[in-house]
Amino acid sequence: MEYHPSPAPAERKMRVVVTGKGGVGKTTLTALFAYGCAREGKTVLAVDGDPQQNLAATLGIPPDRLDRIVPLSDQKAYIAERIGAGQERGGFMVLNPAITDVVERFSVPVHDRIRLLVMGGVRNAGSGCLCPEYTLLAAILRDAARLPADVVLLDTPAGLEHFGRSIAQGFSTVLIVSTGSYNAMMVARTLSRLARQCGISERVLVLNRMPGASGVCGGIEIDDIDCTGMHLLPDDPLVSACEPSVVPLITQDTPVAQSVTELLRRIGGYR
Repeated sequence: MEYHPSPAPAERKMRVVVTGKGGVGKTTLTALFAYGCAREGKTVLAVDGDPQQNLAATLGIPPDRLDRIVPLSDQKAYIAERIGAGQERGGFMVLNPAITDVVERFSVPVHDRIRLLVMGGVRNAGSGCLCPEYTLLAAILRDAARLPADVVLLDTPAGLEHFGRSIAQGFSTVLIVSTGSYNAMMVARTLSRLARQCGISERVLVLNRMPGASGVCGGIEIDDIDCTGMHLLPDDPLVSACEPSVVPLITQDTPVAQSVTELLRRIGGYR
């Protein structure tokens, strides 16, 4: 499958969601992508949308700072201020809250050009959920284009269902990460279909820990994955040796870091 990037000006803003089956390397790819963009001179907002909240450590934030990060879903005063649902609003919620200050108030610095926003978990997230936490987080994703960064990266749990419509409105590119296993490829096939149904125009299958690719992977025809392109990430032993942080991979300019830089340049439409 050849890669055909969407035509776009070199300085466009990138809004990228990373998804796939659990354990395929989504968070590692998100962190590597963030540093790769920073090295290209882009400002980056990395958004941790996975309730496991591993992105901070993967970006290299030290343990003594990890415990001080408060997820946005736990910022009760801010949620009440923007969403309401309390007695002062008669129990009504604001469904389109102003979120332009959320990055300045709640993101944490990772690097000169990278900030991290941890969204946290939502107990009642799902189809039709109107809890205040979900409403706020969905509004942030829906308005991702307005967030103050050249690149917004969203690391997700395995699936697009919880924030599907909001992701579709705020993000134009999805990286569907898979290994060569049957189960991972089956999930990738489902996610590619969901992403297309959501209207995400650029859908890239990222095959991780792969020495090469043929037309069949894990018993699944690659052409059955409804994507606009494909990219291979090499099986780099330093990834597991350096866990959880990807910083050594970047500083040593390892093969996987070089491959991610190639990927972001192709997506970004610049060389």
